[in-house]
Amino acid sequence: MTPEEEAEFVRRRKSRNVVLGLVLGGFVVLFYFITIAKML
Repeated sequence: MTPEEEAEFVRRRKSRNVVLGLVLGGFVVLFYFITIAKML
């Protein structure tokens, strides 16, 4: 694997991790608001 290919692989993995983190954070916020709504 050339250094350019390796850099591209790392860049793709990092961007996928960022997207996955945002999705998980969205679920946390969603469950938080659902819980608050149930208590009202």
